[in-house]
Amino acid sequence: MPHRKTPAAPSVALGANPERARRHNRRVVLETLRQHGRLGRSDIASLTRLTAQAVSNIVAELLEEGFLVELGRRRTARGQPPVEFALNADGGVTAGMEIAADHVTTVLVDLTGEVRAQRVVPLSDLSVEAVQGLATAELKRARAGRGVPERLLGCGVVMPGPFDFEGTITVGSTALPGWTGRDVTALMSEALSTSVTVENDATAAAVGEHLYGIGRNLRHFCLVYFGLGLGLGLMLGGEPYRGAFGNAGELGHVPAVPQGLPCICGRQGCLERYVSPSALQETLRQMGIVQVDAAGIARLHAEGHPAVADWIARAGPLLAPVLAMLENLFDPETIILGGALPDSVIDALIVAAEPLPLSVARRDGRAIARIQRGTTGQLTAALGAAALPLLDAIAPRLVRNPTLAEPAEADQPALA
Repeated sequence: MPHRKTPAAPSVALGANPERARRHNRRVVLETLRQHGRLGRSDIASLTRLTAQAVSNIVAELLEEGFLVELGRRRTARGQPPVEFALNADGGVTAGMEIAADHVTTVLVDLTGEVRAQRVVPLSDLSVEAVQGLATAELKRARAGRGVPERLLGCGVVMPGPFDFEGTITVGSTALPGWTGRDVTALMSEALSTSVTVENDATAAAVGEHLYGIGRNLRHFCLVYFGLGLGLGLMLGGEPYRGAFGNAGELGHVPAVPQGLPCICGRQGCLERYVSPSALQETLRQMGIVQVDAAGIARLHAEGHPAVADWIARAGPLLAPVLAMLENLFDPETIILGGALPDSVIDALIVAAEPLPLSVARRDGRAIARIQRGTTGQLTAALGAAALPLLDAIAPRLVRNPTLAEPAEADQPALA
């Protein structure tokens, strides 16, 4: 058998000293403070490998702009104690908004990653104008909450895809009715009066789980997302992988049952026709239970309702080979299941998928389970949405795909 290499240590963000990389260096400093909490200038320089002068200049800028606060001098046994700095929790918030088939979730997250406000309201009208109006009202209500910083740094909006380009939804089985061919970025920027970053829900959920959930210390994982359909978010090397056109992870249309149920995509037997919240709702309707929310599904499951139990028993074995396929394709540290389904149902679904088929992930001495439930619950996608403008403002870009827009930032080093 070939020798298996020990997994590399997690990569860390490093700065670069050329003046042309100043924006990258600012993000490196902010990200380093986000990870460590409070640091002096020399600590920052050591961790980022920036020069002391570069760190001093960047810290001064960030203090002036309100992104950092000075905490005073650290107590030391000898010598001049260093002045420490931290991210300013009141320096601003980013908004995250998930527009789903039946609800809108809004969260406000400060620079330290603390959730300052969260709201979930039902959505009955999916027309562009109705969604714009509801989104405007919800953001205003969230920002009016007690203790919410006034400064808004941007908004991330997540919707079911697939997408064409720059946040334009194309025809697809999971796209929201009425939004096909519309420029979501422009429409939502107009409605919210701020810069908007658009992402598909599964990718945003993976980012949310990476920053706030069970994937916090992981760099390679897959997130199977139970949303309007069934999606897949990929975190590869600590970065979300979107594919050439932002549509990587259309897991719901993997063939699962030969000559099975017809799918809106035009084929038969697609996985999401059997393993998705909409498939569970269809099973419930067949037993006379009309459209219940996640809390209602959790109650039915706790009561041992046969419709929920039967769906879990059928869905688990269909999901199992697909999970093994993902392991063989991406060799992740783990696969996380999360989204609109209640935690108890996801836990039962994981049990029903056992025993998992043989894959490259099946090895002795695993420190992490092959399959796990996410820990950010139904806020996963909204938290990921809020992280999008935060990542743009704070986190260094470690991807190695040069772009015409930012050639100086695309080739910054990362240490493995």
